[in-house]
Amino acid sequence: EDSHGNKDGNRAEQAQNDTELKMITQKQLVAVIGRYDKNRITVGTLGGHSALDVCRGAKDEGFRTVVVCKKGRERTYEKYYRSREGKGVVDEIILVDKFSDIVKPEVQQHLRERNTFFVQSRYFWVYCNYKDIENRFLVPIFGSRSMLKAEERTGKDNQYRLLDKAGIKTPKRFTNPRRIDGLVLVKATEAARGYERAFFFANSYSDYKAKIKEMVEKKVITAAAAKKAVIEEFILGTQVNFNFFHSTLAGELELLGTDTRRQTNIDGLLRLTTAEQIEVMKYVKPQYIETGHVAVTVKESLLEKAFDLGERFISAAKKLYPPGIIGPFALQAAVKPGPPEEEIIVFDISARIPGSPGIAATPYSSYLYGKPVTSGRRIAMEIRQAIRQDRIMEIVT
Repeated sequence: EDSHGNKDGNRAEQAQNDTELKMITQKQLVAVIGRYDKNRITVGTLGGHSALDVCRGAKDEGFRTVVVCKKGRERTYEKYYRSREGKGVVDEIILVDKFSDIVKPEVQQHLRERNTFFVQSRYFWVYCNYKDIENRFLVPIFGSRSMLKAEERTGKDNQYRLLDKAGIKTPKRFTNPRRIDGLVLVKATEAARGYERAFFFANSYSDYKAKIKEMVEKKVITAAAAKKAVIEEFILGTQVNFNFFHSTLAGELELLGTDTRRQTNIDGLLRLTTAEQIEVMKYVKPQYIETGHVAVTVKESLLEKAFDLGERFISAAKKLYPPGIIGPFALQAAVKPGPPEEEIIVFDISARIPGSPGIAATPYSSYLYGKPVTSGRRIAMEIRQAIRQDRIMEIVT
């Protein structure tokens, strides 16, 4: 028996399972969890996005932590936030050449030997292959491993299908750019970074064509990406991310907090005077690359509308991607002014932990728990409750 409470005799069997694995079944997952020492659970995640939030929450609930890090990007976790002398949150790291190596048998074995429940993030799905995670990653994932592809905007499984099914209002979409009849925001995958999007405004078909041509010529986007660009009505309103948690154990929806994004270089441009903006814009184009989040609050008259959207989202997700939403998710929206009344328009979703630990600075989780609770802490609380109630299979896939 190793230091984490697992039997050596299981290792050869598990390695063989990895080799032969075609598609992960419920039976296989139950078998893995059955070998876990429930008194020595580890919470694991990928080294980026919200890893520190996940680890802090896990440590607060008495769990050990492990972070899978990419070589060259490990110092944050291995040095500055490692656990030592009452400080830090990362107990152990697993170093890989690239994040997608997490599906390698030896990495999975390492995680299973530590009785790991893995918390997925945007990084997990940006840098790893969907099919590999769905079919080859034989480690229990907190949340739904089948829903993350619903964050995409193209293909059959996309967020528009989910939001439409939920009856949630989104910006008007234009599948034919010739029909642009007002100010639109165009989103296309960047050429240099396939996980980020380039944005630009257009107010007519001719304007759209000219800007697409310019961006392709400057290699900001590719011609192929231009053909798949998403064209949406531009909603002018206050942008708010509603960060929810769906507890499958309690059958309740919780609002943990609200925030808004800080993006470069648009935030820098907005801090300039109008005259300075005009001058700078001769040489610099606006970019909307996320660099952080700022905690915000919303007036209470909007909360019921926000909760209604969250409930609809949960119901639709359960029908389209059973078992649906488990744990954290976010609806990124703009609050549009009336008349007749303010309306919440959703323009993006996160079907997993949002990268915004600053939501603890808003009062909504304190209204529930009497203390600030981040998404990472709330996940760990749910894992702890599932272990105590012997309901682990209700929170992992």
